[in-house]
Amino acid sequence: MTPKTKIYFASDFHLGAPDYNSSLVREKKIVRWLDEIKGDAKELYLIGDIFDFWFEYKHTVPKGYTRLLGKLAELSDNGTRISVFTGNHDLWMKDYLVKELNVKIYRHAETREIDGKIFYIAHGDGLGPGDKGYKMMKRVFTNPLSQWLYSRVHPNAGISMANYFSRKSRAHTGKNDAKFLGEENEWLIIHSKEILKKEKIDYFIYGHRHYPLALPLNGATYINLGDWINYFTYAVWDGERLELKEYIG
Repeated sequence: MTPKTKIYFASDFHLGAPDYNSSLVREKKIVRWLDEIKGDAKELYLIGDIFDFWFEYKHTVPKGYTRLLGKLAELSDNGTRISVFTGNHDLWMKDYLVKELNVKIYRHAETREIDGKIFYIAHGDGLGPGDKGYKMMKRVFTNPLSQWLYSRVHPNAGISMANYFSRKSRAHTGKNDAKFLGEENEWLIIHSKEILKKEKIDYFIYGHRHYPLALPLNGATYINLGDWINYFTYAVWDGERLELKEYIG
């Protein structure tokens, strides 16, 4: 068997959006990618917004995504370590994926040493200056009492309502997500520069922005992973180099 030596990073699948048929086509493409990397993937980082909406009730999770979940289970069972970061669309993960897929779930930025390099990994929502309205809303969404109250809503109503607001959110931010705003206006770049004033980071890896981007940043490398709606991009670390790639298959 070929040793597994590579680490893969991907984000913003937004499965479920904009409709069932479009999402299914995209899910099958993601599964083909996962099938191609399973032989050499030592680790897989999914950096948020895997689902356009996800909320775990005590005995219920959103329908669908069986192809993705089955493939992730296969990778996990065959020794690939999988880390899942919550995003702003799927921050209500609890223990379902942990139990079923043996993944680890992270809700905040993580700093990791990998092969002697320091990686700062985060979905990116709410980081940096600005976006005060969202930051306040996120505090409400992550409050245990708010989550308990929402879980009292029947899933038929709760999931339908959340899907509606999720579509409105993407429509509101879509134009800015489609272009690079310049270093002085990119909140995650500003956030990264502030971190570099205090500590040594070799690689910053973010989701959330949907726009694939790799650029040097004060001695570090800054990566926006892009998305799997328009770009089908991911990053791979081979032990020496981090590369942003597009999946064509």
